[in-house]
Amino acid sequence: MSRALRCLLCFLVLCVFTGASAQAPAQRAVVVLEVDGAIGPASEDYLHRGLALAQREHAQLLVLQLDTPGGLDTAMRGMIKDILSSSVPVATFVAPGGARAASAGTYILYASHVAAMTPASTLGAATPVAIGLPSGGGTAPRPAASAPFPSASGPSAAEAGDALAAKRISDAAAYIRGLAQLRGRNADWAEKAVRDAASLSAPEAIQLKVVDLVATDVPDLLQKLDGRELQMGATVQRLQTRGAPVVAFDQDWRSRLLSVITNPSLALLLMMAGVYGLAFEFSSPGLVAPGVIGAICLVLALFSLHMLPVNYAGLALILLGIAFLVAEAYLPTFGVVGFGGIVAFAFGCVMLIDSDSPGYGIPLPFIAVLTAASAAFLLIVGGLAVRTRRRPVVTGPQTLVGAGGELVEYAGGTGWAVVQGEHWRVRGPDQLHAGDRVRVHGLHDGVLEIVPL
Repeated sequence: MSRALRCLLCFLVLCVFTGASAQAPAQRAVVVLEVDGAIGPASEDYLHRGLALAQREHAQLLVLQLDTPGGLDTAMRGMIKDILSSSVPVATFVAPGGARAASAGTYILYASHVAAMTPASTLGAATPVAIGLPSGGGTAPRPAASAPFPSASGPSAAEAGDALAAKRISDAAAYIRGLAQLRGRNADWAEKAVRDAASLSAPEAIQLKVVDLVATDVPDLLQKLDGRELQMGATVQRLQTRGAPVVAFDQDWRSRLLSVITNPSLALLLMMAGVYGLAFEFSSPGLVAPGVIGAICLVLALFSLHMLPVNYAGLALILLGIAFLVAEAYLPTFGVVGFGGIVAFAFGCVMLIDSDSPGYGIPLPFIAVLTAASAAFLLIVGGLAVRTRRRPVVTGPQTLVGAGGELVEYAGGTGWAVVQGEHWRVRGPDQLHAGDRVRVHGLHDGVLEIVPL
């Protein structure tokens, strides 16, 4: 009897533990993304899809491993909006060793629920830059207390540029200060990073409470985040990252293609190929291949330029320059239109991208190569056009000029002659007679003008 009772008790204990283990929720995963390079449309799309994956998988955390020199303001703000509206907390981790979160990366770091760095990483230098504005370093200029009021004629160009720079810096400083206050981080240093382009190493960032922790790699980061509580709206979420399954969301072909297409240099090259391809097709209908390739390149270029901060004056100059170069091949302007096209094209390339953000400028050597290629195109096509004009006519009535023939009927300066086996109406000197040998001197209104041989 006692043995049966012991067996029953063991069975009940086993059932209790089995039920408890079956009811224990599985540990939620951690999604890891990696952004290495300039912040742009591809980075924004990558993070957006990564957050969507994290929400579908009910992940407890998304880790964004970041190494960037900066990037486009529009893409950065789009990424920050996604982070702020995400139901999954985001930990931005400046890694691996030697990585940096400069410029736009600093804003993203401040916007994240968790900010972490590796020991040999840096952040800062968050001063906004753009064409025509100071590209870093200085504090936004402030007028002296004794400075006179502007004249009635308006501010000078330099004053207008300083005012615009001050407005951009003040807006950026307020933006990053708001992010710092939202996450409880050092707002004063954040504003200093914008106004004075200040930078910090990882130990300094910890000391000044700019970031939350320092970790050597992602596993170490997850170990240190275990048990941390994060404010997610009106609720508090406790992380259980020790031993959590890690889901690596690598950049796929879509992200890589978007990253390549939104390269300003490639966008410019695609636009040139598209315009030149269509120009060849229109000048020589029926070739098909130049038109098809040109149309595809032009559509890709337009998509790329739509994603980039384009200066439309620069774009107009490029198109005008290409149009002049194509026109030079068909108009006898002795190079005037072609030279103007080269100048317009070069200035347009310099002005095309309206940003000095790292990774989004068009290198001057690349512009020089494209300009030289356009000039070579002008010389080659122009030379072919001149050679074509000088080539003797091989078809039509003009081929009869210089040919010999024999008069079959002739009186009063007009008559008929056989030239190259055909009867032609002719006109010439009165002293000629039927049977005389003649040479065709010209053609006018379908009548051959002849002279005696």
